[in-house]
Amino acid sequence: MYPGTALRKGDPRTDLVKLCQNRLNIILCDDLKVDGDFGAKTEASVKLFQTRRSLKPDGVLGPVSWAELFGRETDIARTPETPLLAGALQAALSQVGVREIGGRNRGPQVDQYLAAVGTPPGLSWCMAFCCWAFKDGANSRHVENPVVMTAGVHRHWRQAPDEIKVASDAALDDLRNIKPGMIYLIDHGFGKGHCGLVVTAEPDGIHGVEGNTNERGSREGDGVYRKIRSYSEILLGYLDYGRL
Repeated sequence: MYPGTALRKGDPRTDLVKLCQNRLNIILCDDLKVDGDFGAKTEASVKLFQTRRSLKPDGVLGPVSWAELFGRETDIARTPETPLLAGALQAALSQVGVREIGGRNRGPQVDQYLAAVGTPPGLSWCMAFCCWAFKDGANSRHVENPVVMTAGVHRHWRQAPDEIKVASDAALDDLRNIKPGMIYLIDHGFGKGHCGLVVTAEPDGIHGVEGNTNERGSREGDGVYRKIRSYSEILLGYLDYGRL
């Protein structure tokens, strides 16, 4: 069973490290010394294993790599924890298939997403879409909407309460930390970003729903799509409004 937090270089849990070293030797036909020391050689073996399994070769045995190493299913949160998250996710999924009409960042539904955060038509709308989903979901479930209402991805992250922020690395220690209805935020650099709502966190990545994207996963797409994002893309982190 996954121990709850990732194993990485310097980890003091020698019994767990020995367990992993032994398993790596079996799978890789390696001669790694089973001594409980997660040093450079063990890290290199983990990276080799991850590369062969098409995982991010970071040398860290998180829940996804652990599941691959030991052939066990990863525990995953599959239902939203609160009425707010459930309502937001339901609202977002109801919009899959919406497309821009009449020009870039325009269309009846797109204009409504932007209007929900007080932003004029014609601007980027991925975060406005998430905020609209929470507003609609809160209304449908008759609960308060605590979401920061803004169209800016980085602005939203800065203004969100610290107690709902989940760092990317912390989230990956246990995939159950990534819950349906949470917002994931992607940093594209130069003040640009993208975001979506978590549907589930699966071993192959975040299964989400996003606005202002396309089949290729662009941050300036033409509609609302179901997407799968690798965990390495989620550089800013996650927002869990279910904590409020």
